[in-house]
Amino acid sequence: MAHCGGRSGRTRRTGAATVARADTTSTTGSISRFPGCPGHARETAHSTPSRQRGAGMKVRNLSVAGAIEFTPEMYEDQRGSFTSPFQEAAFAKAVGHPPFPLAQVSHSRSRRGALRGVHYTRTPPGMAKYVYCLSGRALDIVVDLRIGSPTFGRCDTTELDGESCRAVYVPVGVGHAFVALRDDTLMSYLMSGGYEPERELAVSALDPELALPLPPGLAPLLSDRDRTAPTLAEARSRGDLPDYRASVEAAEALCE
Repeated sequence: MAHCGGRSGRTRRTGAATVARADTTSTTGSISRFPGCPGHARETAHSTPSRQRGAGMKVRNLSVAGAIEFTPEMYEDQRGSFTSPFQEAAFAKAVGHPPFPLAQVSHSRSRRGALRGVHYTRTPPGMAKYVYCLSGRALDIVVDLRIGSPTFGRCDTTELDGESCRAVYVPVGVGHAFVALRDDTLMSYLMSGGYEPERELAVSALDPELALPLPPGLAPLLSDRDRTAPTLAEARSRGDLPDYRASVEAAEALCE
């Protein structure tokens, strides 16, 4: 399977930009700045996560600025398993600011081959998301649609599944898509805003300029909306793409 970044961390050039190697860290340690709430810093780590139940979390910074992958520690015994896909402390350390206020939780169930996206919300106000897989398996894709972003046009991928409960933080202004790799793939979305159809936008996941690393040999199943979505160039010419600075400011406003 091809990757534009992704779990392998390899570098790939898409039609829009070069995707660089991403870092894998835990949740405590050295500090680097991150565009978020003023006065906050992102902490990354090189130490072993705490063994306290629910406290273990590995963090990987994706090639799209501000997008982050979270892999929680899994606790197993004779009864089964226990894990915590979202942990407030780990999120705040990795992202650099407290979690966004939760406005809505949504689920989608998809057949194998279903391709949803690339979706984003008009900014302002924009929307931040925290996405993970409850069951099944999906190739999750983030795309930087923010004009003026240092990673504009880049994409990165993460495999999400119900076994690992890996999650992805999608910042304001970043596009999101996924391909279901199994039938009955159940995805969960924690969102900073409610669904408002007039604010919801899409860019074609099949746009050659984006060159998303869709799984070979898997015919995509798309909604009418996604099938007729504009290309990246068309969305830009219409003035539909979010501005990077406006996206950062919208993210800051969520912290207030």
